[in-house]
Amino acid sequence: MRRFIDIIFSILILLILSMPILVIAFLIKISSKGPILYWSNRVGLRNDIFSMPKFRTMKVQTPELATNELPNPRSYITKIGYYLRRYSLDEIPQLICLMSGKMTLIGPRPALFNQQKLIKLRTDNEIHMLIPGITGYAQVNGRDSLSIEEKVNLEIYYKKNKSFFLDIKIIILTVIKVFKKEGVSH
Repeated sequence: MRRFIDIIFSILILLILSMPILVIAFLIKISSKGPILYWSNRVGLRNDIFSMPKFRTMKVQTPELATNELPNPRSYITKIGYYLRRYSLDEIPQLICLMSGKMTLIGPRPALFNQQKLIKLRTDNEIHMLIPGITGYAQVNGRDSLSIEEKVNLEIYYKKNKSFFLDIKIIILTVIKVFKKEGVSH
């Protein structure tokens, strides 16, 4: 049932956002050099690596690190990228991974392949056995402001208490946080 919901949700959102997607793609192309989409290697189910697309918000040649690990992260973000990140619009292309089954709507956010501490803590706590999500319990409880340990503790809570009602709560909180621009530090 969850897979069916993921597919229907991604198709509906892609249809609804088709015009904004074209506008975003155009703005990225005219405002900075490089491709429209940025594909990053992420850690998925059972620690398998997969490619996850996002609208490109960083300048070409930016080191492949978590944004909070970059020296002076703002210097790497493009002008349009700032707004895309602020409103989480850079995440829209991840619907491709939702349709393919690499991601689900709600689950732990997929780690970058080089976030070794996060990957180890998730593996030790069997979080790696959950399909990564576009949004998740950690995202609605702090997102960028959380330490790795806090993030994993929230993911453990989600794993132990996973339910339809918790998922609905996470979706509602995600919408609220996106509109309030909460939890985005870069």
